[in-house]
Amino acid sequence: MADKPDTTRTSGNRTYKGQPGHERRERDALSGRLEPRPTASVEALPEPEGPTEIIETDYQIGQSNIEGVTPVPFDIHNPVFMISAVAIVLFTVVTMMFPTQLEPVFTGMRNALTSNLDWFFLMAGNVFVLLCLGLIVSPLGSIRLGGPDATPDFSLTGWFAMLFAAGMGIGLMFYGVGEPISHFQSALAGTTVEDGVRTDWAPLGAAAGNELEARRLGMAATIFHWGLHPWAIYAVVALALALFAYNKGLPLTMRSIFYPIFGEAVWGWVGHVIDVLAVFATIFGLATSLGFGAEQATAGLNFLFDIPNSNATKIILIIAITGIATLSVVLGVEKGVKRLSEINMVLAVLLLAFIIAVGPTAEIISGFFGNLGAYARDIVPLSNPFGRDDDNFRQGWTAFYWAWWISWSPFVGMFIARVSRGRTVRQFLIAVLIVPSLISVLWMTALGGTAISMTIGGFTGITEAPLELKLFQMLSQLPLTAITSFIGIILVIVFFVTSSDSGSLVIDTIAAGGKVNAPVPQRIFWCSFEGLVAVALLLGGGLGALQAMAVSTGLPFTIVLLGGCWAIIKGLQGERRELA
Repeated sequence: MADKPDTTRTSGNRTYKGQPGHERRERDALSGRLEPRPTASVEALPEPEGPTEIIETDYQIGQSNIEGVTPVPFDIHNPVFMISAVAIVLFTVVTMMFPTQLEPVFTGMRNALTSNLDWFFLMAGNVFVLLCLGLIVSPLGSIRLGGPDATPDFSLTGWFAMLFAAGMGIGLMFYGVGEPISHFQSALAGTTVEDGVRTDWAPLGAAAGNELEARRLGMAATIFHWGLHPWAIYAVVALALALFAYNKGLPLTMRSIFYPIFGEAVWGWVGHVIDVLAVFATIFGLATSLGFGAEQATAGLNFLFDIPNSNATKIILIIAITGIATLSVVLGVEKGVKRLSEINMVLAVLLLAFIIAVGPTAEIISGFFGNLGAYARDIVPLSNPFGRDDDNFRQGWTAFYWAWWISWSPFVGMFIARVSRGRTVRQFLIAVLIVPSLISVLWMTALGGTAISMTIGGFTGITEAPLELKLFQMLSQLPLTAITSFIGIILVIVFFVTSSDSGSLVIDTIAAGGKVNAPVPQRIFWCSFEGLVAVALLLGGGLGALQAMAVSTGLPFTIVLLGGCWAIIKGLQGERRELA
């Protein structure tokens, strides 16, 4: 028998072995620890394969870092780490010391930002969607991330699983039932006006007394919040990071995106500010999601096992799961993130298939296409930032969501960039934008549509339950309630762990000046404070406080992302010139 061909391929300082999806390729792509590597603590990104527009710079990763070995080893970027860490520690301590006094502050902050700047968030979201759709059909879409000869590190199945788990996990579980039923109820109840101002929460013009139209409008509004716009936000960050790291040869950090705008100044205070904003946005965006996850997991445990649904239970749960995430961070997540993402994907598919099979199957299947049509019909009026009177919906729902997605975007974007090398821009955007949006439509149609059908049929448990319990009330009306509810809790917890450990590594990379293997105590610090910030916000105002901090950190980072849009176009045009 002839020997098997050697599939090892070397590019620059990176050695590949095997085809896309090979364990070693996946490990290197996730960890950044490439073989051979010049320094264990420095991320040795693969050199571009084929002609690309390399940006020449004298900057060295970690050149501004402060290192030490006693009493605790550290390798931190000065001043990004110090500013971020001190501010977050002070915030956590003050919030825990004065939770009652700060609750109205958080509520007022959220209301002020969403009511005065909702137009800005909506306009920014539209810019991100239009840019992504434009690049898909543009000749620039043929440019390959990593160079024209690069090949993907991951199989399509593994890639899709990680994209979806990284971007939406806890949110889909938390809002999958609650949001469609809320919009349906509001739309069905119609509009109410006091002193010339609408006080209802219905989207657009509502659908008073019309169950069919209220259902369509409610689902269109839900899909609007989970479809093209949020994934476009993630896609912009991920595409920019991948382009400037894998094609331009710059470090895989947020500041690298702005080299076309600021030049060498990105390695100074301009870049420090960008990275600090990225740290703030990521840690508060993650804390918001962890808080939502704790609320829902606690509600599920109370529903199944009668465990008290109290702040004490939520805090214990956050601490326990943060501990698991910290252990994962310490041990390394190259295999963990991928394996957990795939396990969660399987569990989510099983739960979805079960609901479709035993729920109103025909309504779900027809509703999927009907809801897509309703979304297409209403996406323009829902995206319009001006001339509308549905203030509560636009400000309380849409503006918060856009800020929340934007605060998540540094973490999700860096993770997506790391696993997307070798894809063309067109493949990348279709996968990141279109495919997850369709999955979100199916998820919301199955869970939300089933809940609406139950409500129309006379079951009031879902509408009467608090937001975090609505999923379990819906599952209580289907067979195998205990099993499906337990799977729901497991999904929330595993999404919790994968978000926390992946987010911690991203934050640590930013705060360590781009180094991927900073000392373990730094990873423990960031992972621990994600949990502590979530605890502090829950004590200092619950969901309102979580939403307030997501909006507050999402606002300045929106400006950063708008600048990144221009940098993407400039960067892709440079690649086009190299290929001409």
